[in-house]
Amino acid sequence: MKVGAFDVDLLCDGTFRLDGGAMFGVVPKPLWEKKSAPDASNRILLGLHPLLVRTKDRVILVDTGIGRKETGKFAEIFAVGGETDVVASLARFGLAPEDVDTVVCTHLHFDHAGGGTRRDASGTIVPTFPRARHLLQRVELHDATHATARSRASYFPENWEPLAAAGLLDLVDGEFEVAPGVRTVLMKGHIRATQGVLVTSEGAGAIYVADTIPTSAHVPAPWVMGYDLYPLDTLAFKERLLPRIADEGWMLFFEHDPVVGAARIRRDGRDFVVEPVLEAPAAAYRSAATAPAR
Repeated sequence: MKVGAFDVDLLCDGTFRLDGGAMFGVVPKPLWEKKSAPDASNRILLGLHPLLVRTKDRVILVDTGIGRKETGKFAEIFAVGGETDVVASLARFGLAPEDVDTVVCTHLHFDHAGGGTRRDASGTIVPTFPRARHLLQRVELHDATHATARSRASYFPENWEPLAAAGLLDLVDGEFEVAPGVRTVLMKGHIRATQGVLVTSEGAGAIYVADTIPTSAHVPAPWVMGYDLYPLDTLAFKERLLPRIADEGWMLFFEHDPVVGAARIRRDGRDFVVEPVLEAPAAAYRSAATAPAR
């Protein structure tokens, strides 16, 4: 998809499932289940969609999905679909892992950073994107390495330690320019320091805010995840961000929506209406997997 002079697309690392109540926090189940039907274990289907940004001379990846290092009980608990992975999805655009020069890590939770490392033929965990600089907020690395009882289950050291050992991890403080026209957006809410990405080119814009608005169902400002450590900060950020998205005409890309990949946001009085413009890649992979053989 074109955003001005840039190509901005969603990759796919397959699907997984998380508890619906946790995904929608204080929103009552009779409301959220109309948007995301739960399975027998009360889990809802979610996509894993890293963002690919290609400028004239840069290949930038934002997040890397859940990866395929974790199997067994982990894969069962989270119903990891395995429909595709981030490397295979990248190949659909004619790109190999070595072509990626920058990875922006929104944060280090396993469903966002797991695909940044992989097991090689010997079983050793190595970087998936061996030439890329991996950009991470310094405070997020601190919080990952000093995890609390509440946050510890979301952080797996094998997702970042091999990057640091290979000299590929760059720590940053605050918002910064990744490339001309590509800037980070710092958000407190889900954690202390999530970094999203804003792409602007030739008067067009697109924004990717990771778990701050993980699906199209989370566009209403009060629809905040129970997973968020600072939910009132998420609410406040959304109340500032949504009017700007609507007024500037930006596309909003969703990292976890299994159906809607990107949308325009339109004002409707005090509310905001989602107008889908891109199908989520996970939806296409799932359709292909369930299509009858010919």
